[in-house]
Amino acid sequence: MKKQETLRPGSGQAETTRQFVVLDRDGVVIEDQDHLTDPAGVVLIPGAARAIRKMRDLGFGLVVVTNQSVIGRGWLDQAGLGRIHGRMTDLLKQDGAHLDGIFVCPHTADDSCTCRKPAIGLMEQAARAHQFDPRESFVVGDKTSDIEFGKRAGATTILVRSGYGREVEAEGKHGADYVADDLPAAVAIISRHGNA
Repeated sequence: MKKQETLRPGSGQAETTRQFVVLDRDGVVIEDQDHLTDPAGVVLIPGAARAIRKMRDLGFGLVVVTNQSVIGRGWLDQAGLGRIHGRMTDLLKQDGAHLDGIFVCPHTADDSCTCRKPAIGLMEQAARAHQFDPRESFVVGDKTSDIEFGKRAGATTILVRSGYGREVEAEGKHGADYVADDLPAAVAIISRHGNA
């Protein structure tokens, strides 16, 4: 894919950056287990690993951005979350897929943090870490908060019908730019509209 050029502040020189796809975790990459606390419960959504592999082949960077209030509620610690994400990445690797990073908000909705979606703190963290422009990225999620998060960041948003997405679509208030059945179907949209 064609790499986008951005100007480094104060440098006068252009640098190239990849477009990124920002994925929600539960309901997009893995089955939503409703406050997952056990690595044994990690199950990839059918086709998700293949879709991630294809996006990498197209030249996109990929990160997962996820709200995990199980930490803030005291149901899981950071080590436990690490084991869950280790299991997820192991399953992806078995199918030749990998992510550039995973960014987590550990807070509950009552904490009024700047990182819990739909706030864009985690998008800003991911963009700094991987040097991409959020406005040139794609956000894929199954909840209204994912779509609002993407909109606030200026990204192109895709609601998937996996996870809670079908219910969200039925409510008719999601505001996503596109709707797709699942992550593999979202790849077709991304490949058409990315800078390939």
